[in-house]
Amino acid sequence: MGASGPRRGPGPPDGGWGWAVLGACFVITGFAYGFPKAVSVFFRALMRDFGAGYSDTAWVSSIMLAMLYGTGPVSSILVTRFGCRPVMLVGGLLASAGMILASFATRLLELYLTAGVLTGLGLALNFQPSLIMLGLYFERRRPLANGLAAAGSPVFLSALSPLGQQLLEHFGWRGGFLLLGGLLLNCCACGAVMRPPPGPGPRPRRDSAGDAPGEAEEEAPSSGRTRRRLLDVTVCADRAFAVYAVTKFLMALGLFVPAILLVNYAKDAGVPDSEAAFLLSIVGFVDIVARPACGALAGLARLRPHVAYLFSLALMANGLTDLSSARARTYGALVAFCIAFGLSYGMVGALQFEVLMAAVGAPRFPSALGLVLLLEAVAVLIGPPSAGRLVDALKNYEIIFYLAGSEVALAGIFMAVATNCCLRRPKDGPPSPGTEGGAGDGEEAEAEVDSDLPPAGTEDPGGLEAVGVLSPGAGPLQPEVKVDPGLDS
Repeated sequence: MGASGPRRGPGPPDGGWGWAVLGACFVITGFAYGFPKAVSVFFRALMRDFGAGYSDTAWVSSIMLAMLYGTGPVSSILVTRFGCRPVMLVGGLLASAGMILASFATRLLELYLTAGVLTGLGLALNFQPSLIMLGLYFERRRPLANGLAAAGSPVFLSALSPLGQQLLEHFGWRGGFLLLGGLLLNCCACGAVMRPPPGPGPRPRRDSAGDAPGEAEEEAPSSGRTRRRLLDVTVCADRAFAVYAVTKFLMALGLFVPAILLVNYAKDAGVPDSEAAFLLSIVGFVDIVARPACGALAGLARLRPHVAYLFSLALMANGLTDLSSARARTYGALVAFCIAFGLSYGMVGALQFEVLMAAVGAPRFPSALGLVLLLEAVAVLIGPPSAGRLVDALKNYEIIFYLAGSEVALAGIFMAVATNCCLRRPKDGPPSPGTEGGAGDGEEAEAEVDSDLPPAGTEDPGGLEAVGVLSPGAGPLQPEVKVDPGLDS
């Protein structure tokens, strides 16, 4: 499994088996984003059994999210080394094993290591490869595909929280964790459908002595052959990637804060508990509709070249929503805030990975995604906890909404200004590959193509194929995204 490189035709099929891959991405995205939040329904039972406070118990979800974001580079290396499908199958087993082992925990530390670290790592090893595979199957319809896959997050969050409550009431938290561990085995089923896109028949390959399939190669300097990297850190020198990374960091500082504090903010304003909890459901319902709709909108011929500006518009709309609703105290005003927030939040969720794919291109997307997720992990660990401490210190939610809105709006403004000033395509020259309007600094440094590389359709001297790197205008050889052709028959 995963013993040879991917096989591709002239381009992504934009359909066919890709719809099955899209369904699997929908499920994986739902588990990745919904599961850490859904586990919070067990916190009161855990606090009672372990005699711990809420902050100590909440570290289970925090560690799970930190693993999901922070292990991005590790996932990139494993995908390049072994392929998408094997990594996802192992990830599904780890995620399931973490929750099953957590059901036998006798200390909070054991919960941190099982439900937090192990399950979080398993979800990370499913989430990133699924996005990579989605990019291999869709090109023309990729914005719509990203939007539909992103809709899994609100759908699963809406379903997993009530399911967790029912499991808690009927089986206790130990039985609930055990059954949720079995539910996470569906990640393995999703990984099993991740076969490579259809293409020409298998090419012959030759392995150099002692080289494992997919292993990075170090050639003699005289050969002129580019070294294959498991993690392409040179993408950091790309201006389009740098702009996107700064935008995502600023965005992650404030994007999730209003949703986390919304229920308590409503209760503080005098809204009854049941009505306050329903506000999150409103956000979820609007989010479910907004993500695929925005994906379809971004796929229109006139808008797709300007998807970066559409993303910045969504960020500014989200930030302005927070700023304008900081003083909302009535239930009607809070409902209006939830509708506007859900719409802009869904737009951001539908466009964020589409913008990255368009900025760096398919060959470098695995490495770029891993590095961005690592950066986002730092921001997530700074933003929401800092907001919680400010609430405890000031006893005032208004300033938190102002800060969160300012951070998200600043991210949108920076994205729009930087795209317009730094990444515009020159009028008298073709656009550079893998970026959206302007050559990246890293690409300028690697403009010379390897003279020893064979033309497309011939034997690959390293026995491995890079996705998209041998197509015209793709630039120098980049790290391979290797997927398993075992089911492609």
